[in-house]
Amino acid sequence: MVIPAICATAQGADIPVTIYADAGYPPYSYEKDGKPVGLYYDIVRAAFGHMHGYKIEVQTVPWKRGMALLKSGTGFALYPPYMNVKDEPWTWPYSQPLYEEHVVAYCRKDVIAAKPRKRWPEDFYGLTIGNNAGFIIGGEEFDKAVQAHKLRIEEGKDSETNIIKLGLKRTDCYINDRVSIQWTISQLKAEHKYDEGGAHAELAEAIQIGSNQAYLGYTSRDNGRYAFKPDFVRQFDAAILQMKRSGEMDSVIRNFFKPH
Repeated sequence: MVIPAICATAQGADIPVTIYADAGYPPYSYEKDGKPVGLYYDIVRAAFGHMHGYKIEVQTVPWKRGMALLKSGTGFALYPPYMNVKDEPWTWPYSQPLYEEHVVAYCRKDVIAAKPRKRWPEDFYGLTIGNNAGFIIGGEEFDKAVQAHKLRIEEGKDSETNIIKLGLKRTDCYINDRVSIQWTISQLKAEHKYDEGGAHAELAEAIQIGSNQAYLGYTSRDNGRYAFKPDFVRQFDAAILQMKRSGEMDSVIRNFFKPH
């Protein structure tokens, strides 16, 4: 879905730019009532307000599709990837960091109780781990374990899908950012879609896997299609740095989390 264009100090000759956003990663980036919302939308929207010469619209897409757009060079930029030049060489450059996330494994309580789960990924061998489609967040040793069939990964389209699958015991654990998991569980309960301890399993955090910065990532495969890219990258980075120096970034983050 597309939000009406955000004009960066609007002028008649502004360059139209589409920024893609993950449609299924609450509370950071998702779609609500046909519009992009989330913490990262609030951050980039504020940054766009400090830029000039562009008419910017944000369009939500499934994460895997967004990555495919960058990979093919047909999409200009996408948020919020982690920096991963090894597995996603088509994403470059990355913006200044937007926010730091903490990746954890949430598991069913019966899985946690079955044996100690202190080491990642060794103590999780033999389990089925849920993951958002296209996310590469488990770490190098986890990826090796998947390739060696020491554990199994099962992808779902978004956070809500994966938490429901975990609750129905179709997976044993789910890996994602801590705040995203906690927020989604709370939303599902509020909407009476998750009956913890009843129709759905009780869940708890088993282990923190790591911390990662989230970015706006640009395609490196446009072959000159976006002649404005160097200027856009420079202006966006300058805006993010200005927001951090002035305290505006802290204010955006505080205001976002207040109503949640």
